[in-house]
Amino acid sequence: MAYVVTVMFHDLSDYEETKGGRIYHQYNVGDAFPRKGKDVSEDRINELAGSENARGIPLIKEVVSEEAPAEEVPAEEVPAEEAPKKRRRKAVKDVADNS
Repeated sequence: MAYVVTVMFHDLSDYEETKGGRIYHQYNVGDAFPRKGKDVSEDRINELAGSENARGIPLIKEVVSEEAPAEEVPAEEVPAEEAPKKRRRKAVKDVADNS
């Protein structure tokens, strides 16, 4: 199952130890959860999807469509016909009014 972040948060279970202390991974709205390469337990998913977490509100939700969040699909894997097309603007000439 895929999940998407609905409220920005720092994951207290995903951190790096440094001389200055822990640096927690930040998830922004729209990010896929969990991040690539990170395994998360079903209990942790339930905690973040419910209100039994440090913030007391749901922070992630399950993606109900068949499409994965944009961060999970590398650009090179998107078929050309589905890639956004660039729009070109026509040049507009400045025409002096000769009246």
